[in-house]
This record gives sequence, structure tokens and C-alpha cells, in this order.
Amino acid sequence: MQTDVRQPADITLLPGSGRGPDRSGAGVRRGRLLWSRLNPLSSLVLLLFLVFFVLPVVWLLLAATKTDAQLVHNHPLSFGSFSALRANWKGLTAYQDDAVFLWLRNSALYSFLALLITLCVAVPAGYAMAMTEFKGRRTLLIATLVVMLMPNATLIVPLFLEINAVHLIGTMWSIILPYAFYPFGVYLTYIYFSTALPRELLDAARLDGCSEFGVFRRVALPLAAPVVALVGFFSFVANWTNYFLPYVMLPESDQFPVQVGLGTLLNSVPQFNPTASGLEIQRPELALATLLAITPVLIVFLFSQRFLVAGMLAGATKN
Repeated sequence: MQTDVRQPADITLLPGSGRGPDRSGAGVRRGRLLWSRLNPLSSLVLLLFLVFFVLPVVWLLLAATKTDAQLVHNHPLSFGSFSALRANWKGLTAYQDDAVFLWLRNSALYSFLALLITLCVAVPAGYAMAMTEFKGRRTLLIATLVVMLMPNATLIVPLFLEINAVHLIGTMWSIILPYAFYPFGVYLTYIYFSTALPRELLDAARLDGCSEFGVFRRVALPLAAPVVALVGFFSFVANWTNYFLPYVMLPESDQFPVQVGLGTLLNSVPQFNPTASGLEIQRPELALATLLAITPVLIVFLFSQRFLVAGMLAGATKN
């Protein structure tokens, strides 16, 4: 029997080979076509984004390699020296006996413990709101949306009164428990479970004898891995960058997270605080501390960006 083997119509074979599609230069041509379509207004907008978002980051990276005099008198985007970088590192780590590492450890403890509680609460709550009908469900969803849209600063006073009522002011739980309250995670998982999760799979699991918790753990949760990663990333970033809550709740310097610690460093720079006693911290050392503070978030983003993209696309279409 003779087999008729045909190549797909949309694939162009390499001349004289027949081994694969000819894609040489296709990406370059597409890039040139896209660039040619950019009008002057688009180029201006991209340039403004470069000036306002990229240049400050570049300046911060270079500032850590300079002395304080070089930071003031040299070109803003010039590189200092590795010896100045080592001196800045030594001066920063000598501040209050390695206080910056203690602050980083506190931030990691608060952020990851709160993240664990958030995932254990927000994901099942979103699943329950999406899959079950109960009295007050709509009211609860509206309340979640309202709280999600409220600025965090508006909740500081009631949170302080609640934490003070249970005598947790000055403990790590005064930070972790409010961090774990994350209505955006509940709403995000609700949207995913109500739009992107096939109900037929859940019904089939129930017919096979799975309990409701078994359906959630064995079917819904593995399929929701991208959106769970998205909730986890947003929660971690919000916890890590929070300043006002730990500033209000924590009285001792050795309890501070790194964001409040940066405020302490800022108050120790004479150029920013004329009442500072002594030259404890220079501006390049403060820039280096800022880089240390943002590094964990950058590392988490780099390792989770594949899941973040999948999570952002989850629920884009209804199955």
C-alpha cells in the first residue's frame, strides 16, 4: 500500500532539504516591521518611560559603587569603584552590629508566615464563594470588593485597636495576622474558579466518590496552580514592601522589617536629617541598603515569572 505523505500547507521547507521550516531572519523582520510602525508619539512615550523608570534604577545601582563625594560631584550615571563598593558594604554591615541583616530576616519571617496563612485561607475561600450558594454570599463578595479597594492606611487605626484588644502589640503576630488578611487573593481565586475551571471535571470527581474537600484538593487545586502562584507573589510583595503597619505596631528596632529599617537608616544620614548625631550612614550606604531590600522581591519574581504569566492569563476565556 502506498502512503501519501504531504507536508502541511503552512510550513515552508528549507531549500533542498525538506527537514524543517525556514525561519531564518523571521524574528528580525518582525522586529523591524514593529519598529517601523512606531510613530513619533509612541517613541516619545517609550522615552519617557525610560527616563522615569529605568534611569532611577540605573542611578541606584551606580550610587552604591561611589563615595559620598563622588555621588555629589561625579556624573550621576558614572561608575565609582569596587573599593568604594566594599567600603560601603563594610560601613552598612557595621551599622548597629549588622542590623540590616536582622531586618531582612524579620521581613522574611513576617512575609512568608503571612503568605502561608494567606494561601491556606484565601484559596479555599475563593473556591467556596465560586462553587457554593449560601445566604449572604453576594453581600460577602461585595464586602470583599470594598475592602480590597480601600487604601491600606485607612485600616491602620481599626487594626491597631483590634490588635491592642488582644494584647499582641509589639509581637510578630501584630504584623503577620494583618498581613494574612488579603481580600484581593480571595477575589482573584473566586474569578478563576468561577470562570476558568470546568465544572464537568468537578462533577466527574464527585461521581467517582470524592468528597467536596477531595474534589478541591485533587482536582481544583492542581488546576489552579498558576493563579495560586499569582496570589502568592502579589501577597509576598505587598507584605515585603509594607511600611506603615510595622512602623505603628512594632516599638523595638530589633523587630523592624527592612522597610522600617530603611527609614531608620534615612534618619541617620546627616544630609537628610540635620539632627542626626555623627556620620553613621552615608548616602551610598543607604543606596546599597535599598538594593538589598529589593533583591528578595527580584529573586522571587525571576523564579516565578512563568507561573505569573500563566496566572495572569488564567480565566481570560470561559471553558
